[in-house]
Amino acid sequence: MRGYHFSDYKPNNSPSGGFNELLNLFTQLLNYTAGDAGDALAWMNELDKQYKLTNNEYAMGDFIDDLKDKGYITESPVNGDIKITAKTEQTIRKSALDEIFGKLKKAGRGNHNSNLSGIGEEKNADRREYTFGDSLDQIDMTASIHNAQINHGIGNFTLTERDLEVEEKDFKTITSTVLMIDISHSMILYGEDRITPAKKVAMALAELIRTRYPKDTLDIVVFGNDAWTISVKDLPYLQVGPYHTNTYAGLELATDLLRRRKTNNKQIFMITDGKPTCLKENGRYYKNSMGLDRKVISKTLNMAAQCKRLGIPITTFMIAQDPYLQQFVREFTQVNGGRAFYSSLTGLGEYIFEDYIKNRRKTVR
Repeated sequence: MRGYHFSDYKPNNSPSGGFNELLNLFTQLLNYTAGDAGDALAWMNELDKQYKLTNNEYAMGDFIDDLKDKGYITESPVNGDIKITAKTEQTIRKSALDEIFGKLKKAGRGNHNSNLSGIGEEKNADRREYTFGDSLDQIDMTASIHNAQINHGIGNFTLTERDLEVEEKDFKTITSTVLMIDISHSMILYGEDRITPAKKVAMALAELIRTRYPKDTLDIVVFGNDAWTISVKDLPYLQVGPYHTNTYAGLELATDLLRRRKTNNKQIFMITDGKPTCLKENGRYYKNSMGLDRKVISKTLNMAAQCKRLGIPITTFMIAQDPYLQQFVREFTQVNGGRAFYSSLTGLGEYIFEDYIKNRRKTVR
């Protein structure tokens, strides 16, 4: 018989400040220093002085030596510059995934389900009567026999076509996603760091796709005065520039990337905190950061409508609370037929995670 065994509580008296604890802090600081290992270690030294992160047995010098020995950092023999390695970049992504998505409910399988069901590949909870053309492996024999007993009694067992119950199945899909990140100057204005949470979400999403949905594709587009792609390995080093917000250029590039993907399911996630303020026309920048400029807004909305015609929904994650900016996002979403979330920085990752793996079905009879 299974039961409980009780014993005396023995607290863990092991000293803090070991390598793993310091490594976790180091990777967190790298998000704020844009991947600058020297700055992150300098911050750790100051924190150690104030909060005594290390002890006499294991000090900061030991930690730095271990980082080198374990392949997390390299030191230039010429000028002594310290840089992180690919191993650290992956560690940062895994840390972001654990931090943002770790407490959320995990889905059972590492594949997306489509919104169509019928003769698919994975069973779902939907049931229906048998119709001509259904395959035999779809028939739930236990439920069908149960139906026959209810309908005809158990004295003289009879099984008819109307007793047969069919299990629906979902089709597996491959999804192509473009994640757009606003790197305009407003992402660090007003005393609030908005770019670091956006970077963490991007790294977590990239690691989620790499580990659980390896057949999916993820492209990352950053947009300021212009728009360009960056690789996953570049994310820790991403910084805000002295830029305006050329949302049109970001959407144009994202659409071009998705056109090349040979998948049926395509989507754009856009993280932004402000209104479009910039266009590029005939090699020159047209800028107006004062308000919702008619020319800029018109072209941006036209691009949203083009995405709708191409079957590319845009999910906007708005991380600013200004009512007039939210009104623009509502109009933008209506034109595209997509979705919008007005999220705080702390809830951003949860919104993106849940929206990415959400399973929406409708039954095809």
